[in-house]
Amino acid sequence: MNKFLKLILLSIAFLQLTHAQTVVNVVDWGILPGKDATLELNELIASLKGQENVIVNFPKGTYQFYPENAFEQYRAVTNHDNSLKRMAFPMFGLNGVTIEGNDSEFIFHGRLCPFIVEGGQNITLKNFSINWEIPFQAELKVIETNKAENSFTAKVTTNHKYKVKGEKIYFQHYNWEDPIGQNTPFDPETKSPIWDSRPYSFNISKAIATDVGNGQIKFKNAMKKLPPVGTVVVNHGPQGTNRLVQAIHLSNTKDTYIENVTIYAAGGMGLIAERCENIHLNAYKITSSEGRMSATRADATHFLGCKGLIKLENCLLEHMLDDGINVHGAYVKVAEYLGDNQFLCEISHWQQWGLIFAEPGDEVTLISRETVLPILKTSVKEIKILNEQKFLLTVNEVPEYMPKGLLSFENITWNPDLEMKNNIIRENRARSVLVTTKGKVTIENNYFSSQMHGILIEGDNNKWYESGGVTDITIKNNVFENIGYGDDTRYPLYISPLLRPEQRLGEDKYHYNINFINNKIKSFNGHLVYAKSVKGLVLKGNEIILDDTYPTGAQKTPLVFDYCENVSLEKNKFSGFSWPITIEKVDSDTNFKLKKNEGVSR
Repeated sequence: MNKFLKLILLSIAFLQLTHAQTVVNVVDWGILPGKDATLELNELIASLKGQENVIVNFPKGTYQFYPENAFEQYRAVTNHDNSLKRMAFPMFGLNGVTIEGNDSEFIFHGRLCPFIVEGGQNITLKNFSINWEIPFQAELKVIETNKAENSFTAKVTTNHKYKVKGEKIYFQHYNWEDPIGQNTPFDPETKSPIWDSRPYSFNISKAIATDVGNGQIKFKNAMKKLPPVGTVVVNHGPQGTNRLVQAIHLSNTKDTYIENVTIYAAGGMGLIAERCENIHLNAYKITSSEGRMSATRADATHFLGCKGLIKLENCLLEHMLDDGINVHGAYVKVAEYLGDNQFLCEISHWQQWGLIFAEPGDEVTLISRETVLPILKTSVKEIKILNEQKFLLTVNEVPEYMPKGLLSFENITWNPDLEMKNNIIRENRARSVLVTTKGKVTIENNYFSSQMHGILIEGDNNKWYESGGVTDITIKNNVFENIGYGDDTRYPLYISPLLRPEQRLGEDKYHYNINFINNKIKSFNGHLVYAKSVKGLVLKGNEIILDDTYPTGAQKTPLVFDYCENVSLEKNKFSGFSWPITIEKVDSDTNFKLKKNEGVSR
């Protein structure tokens, strides 16, 4: 064997050796089912720093995690409430680590955050479930109503102890108690929020609670309308403390893969990711566990300021108390222009305080907050963090004349592509999909059935400050079933910037290039699309069929186009509707094509 060939073989052997995976069995660290494993797990995770290609192996079992001996750190978690947080899996700066659960159950107690993955690369989480012994939401099943005294009696169906003090109910958690706060009524027959849920929300200030024993409480003057017997009222708890404990938090990671992970509960979102590159979810599930109506307190998945590819496939997202998926950036306010290309900026929404808006080299756009449209694209020269709310931003170019009026910045480097295929999002409060990214978006072969809009393409610079305008979205071959049940303002596809009265549409359009093709919509009201400030909208080959699961009838206009351009409405078919399917156009006649649509009134 010549020396050159021998050198090649030695190099291959070295590469194989360096890439060989090390298996760490948690049993060797004293991590066993049936005991608090938090301290040992924290120490195991800390030992992985500097290692690569490690599998942390949990033999199948039920593992318990408590907060008393957990590592803690003050954490700013976007779209949550910042706080001192304790963690079970504090995975900081790790590379090539896999958590293999072998279908184990991970049971958490109290305000303990399961997974924090920060600054890592090539992290894999697979084959386990996340749950809490006492869930964050207490649930009340209505067993009796009394119209004469405007009261109903309900039974606590979750494993919460409770007390009635001063005619108010308080649910006991691990080491705190929650009064009635934000709440959602569910229908146990559909496992979804109840039809027209608005009259069945607690009036917290007027409700009078009386403990009648046996886990039952009588409520008087609690709602505008007495809830039907069987209704399950889910108590989210008070705002400010009900988004403290997300299940999985990804921050500044690259190439994260999550497979066959089921989340039954969380005191916040199932998964929240910020400033991450490439995230792949496969067979990831959010669902309620047996005996409970609700799953996570907030979104199933949420992505802010990411890039690369976000991919969801074969996922089931149901029973969460907010959206299925939300992908967006953030508008940050310009508080003051200081000269010399430097701006004093303010993170706009209090639940985004602490986010990393940009780093040197990122491209950003200066935005008018009046029209929510771009003024100038530039790049970041320097950024100096002052505190979790404010920072100094120095850019390489500014306008020759600084515009008058309120301004913002948007980061346009961190805009991911999104691919969603073969997923189910259903039976949740709020929307199925929210997406405002300038990347390429494909949403294909999914099933959607949510209480509010099916797919919301919004962007706003005044409320949540979620940027921005989209440029390339294809939505095809999906099923939308009874979207927006009980509310006449909901649509399978809703596209519009969210504008307050002091804001206005600018000369340019906000959203571009949206294709909604060959989708099947089962609908009680005939709604298809609401579009505002869009250039390039194709609705083709969609089938809209009357469905009588819920009360049927005409509500708002099924097809609304406001300040749109280059719209094509072709070969769509409405069937079974006894009322006219009409089109409303407001300043939208520019290149508006209407061709071969069945059941549409011109």
